[in-house]
Amino acid sequence: MRLTSFTDYSLRVLMYLAVRTDKNVTISEIATAFRISENHLMKVVHFLGKAELLTSKRGKNGGLALSRPASEIRLGQVVRTTEAKTIPIECFDRHTNKCVITPVCQLKGALLAAVRAFNETLDRYTLADVTGNQQALAKILFFETKPRRAGRARAA
Repeated sequence: MRLTSFTDYSLRVLMYLAVRTDKNVTISEIATAFRISENHLMKVVHFLGKAELLTSKRGKNGGLALSRPASEIRLGQVVRTTEAKTIPIECFDRHTNKCVITPVCQLKGALLAAVRAFNETLDRYTLADVTGNQQALAKILFFETKPRRAGRARAA
């Protein structure tokens, strides 16, 4: 099963927030860390806010934060929320299905079982489970520049 980039970005935003618990963060910070478009992230963040997975505050001390502890956010819930309109194959949508073998096809049952297994597996994991390596993630994501020490001039 292939997830949409919207779901991918949603998971990345939530992971970033799970690791960066010391302060509220901006969309710009997340976009820079993952090298993805701020415009795409604005849509993702808006959606995640409406889904009550994150909170946003405006103003001087504003920014984004998880709406609840990472240990309470199940990956399966996130994926089902972000992929709600995505179906694996045409016959899953009875309104738009035009497949001629639908009445006798057994593929749909196999794919439905696979989707259920996929979701059940993701439901076993929380955001905290996949961000347990916080120091390693922080080292990659929070590459804030620190002032460099001036090197000693070499004599010619």
